[in-house]
Amino acid sequence: MGGTVVAVEDEERNGERLHCLVTGASGYVGGRLVPELLRAGHRVRCLARSPGKLRDHPWAPDVETVRGDVTDAASLAGAMRGVDVAYYLVHALTTGSGFEDTDRRAARNFAEQAHAAGVRRIVYLGGLTPEGVPERSLSPHLRSRAEVGRIFLDSPVPATVLRAAVVIGSGSASFEMLRYLTERLPVMVTPSWVQTRIQPIAVRDVLRYLVGSAGMPPDVDRAFDVGGPDVLTYEEMMRRYAEVAGLRRRLIVRVPVLTPRLSSHWVGLVTPVPAAIARPLTESLRHEVVCREHDIARYVPDPPGCPLPFDEALAQALRKVRDAQVDTRWSSAAVPGAPSDPLPTDPDWAGGSLYRDERSLPVDASRASLWKVVEGIGGENGWYSFPLAWAVRGWLDRLVGGVGLHRGRRDAAHLRVGDSLDFWRVEEIEPGHLLRLRAEMRLPGLAWLEMYAETDPAGRTRYRQRALFHPRGLLGHAYWWSVSPFHAVVFGGMARNIARAAAKDGGARGPAARTGRAPRARPAHRSRP
Repeated sequence: MGGTVVAVEDEERNGERLHCLVTGASGYVGGRLVPELLRAGHRVRCLARSPGKLRDHPWAPDVETVRGDVTDAASLAGAMRGVDVAYYLVHALTTGSGFEDTDRRAARNFAEQAHAAGVRRIVYLGGLTPEGVPERSLSPHLRSRAEVGRIFLDSPVPATVLRAAVVIGSGSASFEMLRYLTERLPVMVTPSWVQTRIQPIAVRDVLRYLVGSAGMPPDVDRAFDVGGPDVLTYEEMMRRYAEVAGLRRRLIVRVPVLTPRLSSHWVGLVTPVPAAIARPLTESLRHEVVCREHDIARYVPDPPGCPLPFDEALAQALRKVRDAQVDTRWSSAAVPGAPSDPLPTDPDWAGGSLYRDERSLPVDASRASLWKVVEGIGGENGWYSFPLAWAVRGWLDRLVGGVGLHRGRRDAAHLRVGDSLDFWRVEEIEPGHLLRLRAEMRLPGLAWLEMYAETDPAGRTRYRQRALFHPRGLLGHAYWWSVSPFHAVVFGGMARNIARAAAKDGGARGPAARTGRAPRARPAHRSRP
């Protein structure tokens, strides 16, 4: 991807590297933008509510990370100090019915603090809006994106507002939705919005425009439509995906009765993208989103072959998925509203009821073999016990609006802090020793799962496992006692099967450990992203 980024003239004034602030660095686009800015020679500072989530990214040692939040003016003031270009890549999409107010307040904070700190430019990635449609008629998602862009353009700081429709790249929510709908449903009953025309764009072109926007002249203060060379209906996108992926031709039957709300639940059942995220995506597809200009090329010239055609963007995304080279995923960002209370292991743990299920047993294998199994848990490798119980728990979570068990893993073998892992998130990882997961499923309380690879006093390898639950109210206590009879089967079986897997062939996982998901696509030859 780095080879595709083209720097515009005057990106560095008088030989000075630009100092860039990136918000949303733990998210899908932000996590990919940071290394591109570094490759372009800029200095990068990342603003994060939980800086530890960026710790394991390969670029982490090369950036400065500060704690803060876009809704907190004081933390923004410190983060903006000495910054030339501030990237705004966050939104409050699924924080609840008041997300538009949150977005509005955060954008105003950002613009005010950027002006106070003397920032030269704000760069914002927003959504492409349909021509001739009143803003009040737009989906809340698009309406909020448009308002945030307007706030930045009305501020005293010159702004570049990039407006994109569907972003195609390995791990993007739009790509995952398209991929799973097409792969899992050879015959599809689809809503009417599949006939809406869309102008998708490859994520590498989005990144190229974001990097290039840093060096725009001071008098440029405007929005730019950005898209690829193809304008397609969603139905055409699904058919093209099937062709590129080598699938049989899909039969698509359109029905008019699927509202965006119903469509989002349909997408949530079929794909890893939960309804809370699928709904704004499907609502946005009600209107035609096609670029009205391509003026961005005046300031960020397109190299030969760019913007990437849709089929090529699909092929490159599929290669990265098959080669397990997905840098970030739509689920990289934490689920809004996820718990952030102190850990049970923190010295300042507030107390209260804390239920535990603890297991420990010797393992006839090296610690390295045991750790390989621990770090490879989840996703296609499964959870090593009672697959039906895990599957049912995942479906129940989806039915109440949770993330479910379909998010899988970013990488089949390796984890890093902040990774989503089915309905868990990696909260802490000490390579070779500890993996701590925090639950992001819908629960009446807080839950963690810890897995340890240890050596006992006699020098033998030992596996230790702790499930922790901090109940919320009477319902939380009732939940724990209702599921505790199954712990011997679920958690006990999990510990035994992990130990067996480590002892057999250095931790190879067989079909018995799997959760019943479809097999992964066959590996293709590696290629640079």
